[in-house]
Amino acid sequence: MLRYLSLFGQYFVQYAKVRLGYRGDFLLSVATMALATACGIATVFLIFRGVPQISGWSFTQILFLYGFSLLPLSLYNMISINLYYFAETYIVMGKFDQVLLRPVNPLFQILFEKFRLESVGDTVLGVFIVATCARAMDLALGWREWLIIALASICGAALYTAIFLMLTCVSFWMEDRVGVIPPVYNMLAFGRYPLDIYGQFIRFLLSWVIPFGFASFYPSAFLLRKSIGTYIYALPVVTAVFVAAAAVIWNRGVRNYSSTGS
Repeated sequence: MLRYLSLFGQYFVQYAKVRLGYRGDFLLSVATMALATACGIATVFLIFRGVPQISGWSFTQILFLYGFSLLPLSLYNMISINLYYFAETYIVMGKFDQVLLRPVNPLFQILFEKFRLESVGDTVLGVFIVATCARAMDLALGWREWLIIALASICGAALYTAIFLMLTCVSFWMEDRVGVIPPVYNMLAFGRYPLDIYGQFIRFLLSWVIPFGFASFYPSAFLLRKSIGTYIYALPVVTAVFVAAAAVIWNRGVRNYSSTGS
């Protein structure tokens, strides 16, 4: 464990040096992500132009949910870049051979060889939105609440990673440059709004099949003192189940992998 913590630090420092070496490109990436987030927040404002609330959720509460959703997603985005390009870069082009030759866990290398450092901006913005909305609603956030936010964000990021890792593993059996991640990634937007506003099928899908709701909606509902927020107690269990399933599928995929010979 200590060895891998040390390797993680070395990976992070080295990549940060390289990434920050091109400051203009880095700042442009930060600005692009900030603009995308601003557009998402603007959508919330537009939705509430003509209605005071949606399914019992006020504007401030949904904005709180949106801000909270940025926390686990930004943590996941920071380490997800290699998962997104895994099929083309590692399988089709044969780079996975190099990964297997190194005396380090292959999955560790895939997750931590690169970092999307600009995602830190979304983390900061998410904390700001949560704190601002809580103050506007007279919602006291003490150290216990912030601890819940931190732990739920970490669990949510782990849940996202597990889900998309399982989708990434499809590349071990199907040669597809694009993969199946993009369409599922687009479903993350559903988790930024209350599950109450969707039909029963969508609520079931986002809770128990592709449980994005556990990463953002249920923790937010818990902090907002809504009864449905009690589902947060299942978050560690759901995360553990999906992480374990992802590990099993990944290991089988690695065993199934055959070199390109290049």
